[in-house]
Amino acid sequence: MQVQKDFSLKKYNTFGIAAIARYFSTFFNTEELESIIENNKKITSKMILGGGSNILFTKDYDGLVLKNEICGMKVIKDDENFVYIKAGGGVKWHNLVMFCVDQNFGGLENLSLIPGNVGASPMQNIGAYGVEIKDVFYQLEAFHLKEKEMQLFSADDCSFGYRESIFKNKYKNEFAILNVTYRLRKKPVFNISYGALLQELEKMNITDLTVKAVSDAVIRIRSSKLPDPALIGSAGSFFKNPVITSHQLYEIHRLHENDGKDVPFYKSGEEHFKIPAGWLIEKCGWKGYRKGDAGCYEKQALVLVNYGRANGKEIYDLSEEIKMSVREKFGIDLEREVNIL
Repeated sequence: MQVQKDFSLKKYNTFGIAAIARYFSTFFNTEELESIIENNKKITSKMILGGGSNILFTKDYDGLVLKNEICGMKVIKDDENFVYIKAGGGVKWHNLVMFCVDQNFGGLENLSLIPGNVGASPMQNIGAYGVEIKDVFYQLEAFHLKEKEMQLFSADDCSFGYRESIFKNKYKNEFAILNVTYRLRKKPVFNISYGALLQELEKMNITDLTVKAVSDAVIRIRSSKLPDPALIGSAGSFFKNPVITSHQLYEIHRLHENDGKDVPFYKSGEEHFKIPAGWLIEKCGWKGYRKGDAGCYEKQALVLVNYGRANGKEIYDLSEEIKMSVREKFGIDLEREVNIL
């Protein structure tokens, strides 16, 4: 494949940031990837790019960006209870979810309409409405960019955490995830514990739960709260929901008992609780805020947006201001979910 120079990445990241890659190439299979790397040994900095939905470019990239375009998805095996779906790293995530929903395979329906590609799903351990990739993950194949060899990763090998995996820290930018295999249920077991999901199913008058019904409810919720990246640049949830101690939760309840509603929280282990970052940000007055073309989305405070011509540094600086105000008001340090370059 031909390597292009000084390539604009504006169309390749959902924030729509006008960053430039010094070198850029796509690859559609392992052989092409290996050939590109072999023919460009002198370029030491390399980055794999998928759907560009979880990255904020604050500067140009002085290296080689490799765009994963490996497609295809198929059932590779099944047993009495489970079916195993293998998908290429370049497959659009929502396309995979819809394929599984159409087949009535259970496990991915809560993750409907999440932007990005399959290759990023285990890297970020993407999750929504009580379900994470680790719950359905079976294995993946990845290519080591320096050693130029294939490696198979099990769930244990991936060291999954909350929006974390070994590919985001220890092995950052070392591997290209070529394909991922998921283990899904032939007889779905539904997770509708989140209040918003239950409410939406009630609005839809759903009495008999199906994979499609849950998926449709998730799509309706996300469509109502999140901007369409084709119209407004964003990367979805910008911050992780922080995990706090019972003492911190008590203090927040005590200090904000006159807000007119209870502080939302969810159990996370024995003595810890998860609190929505969007609630904290909204309480600090950021929801709907806009400075130039960088802003905090009017319908969901957890989402930072580019209204047109904001650059990455402007969005990053806004995130810093938000972090500081949440720390000052609640004593909680927000952690970014989006990768910063």
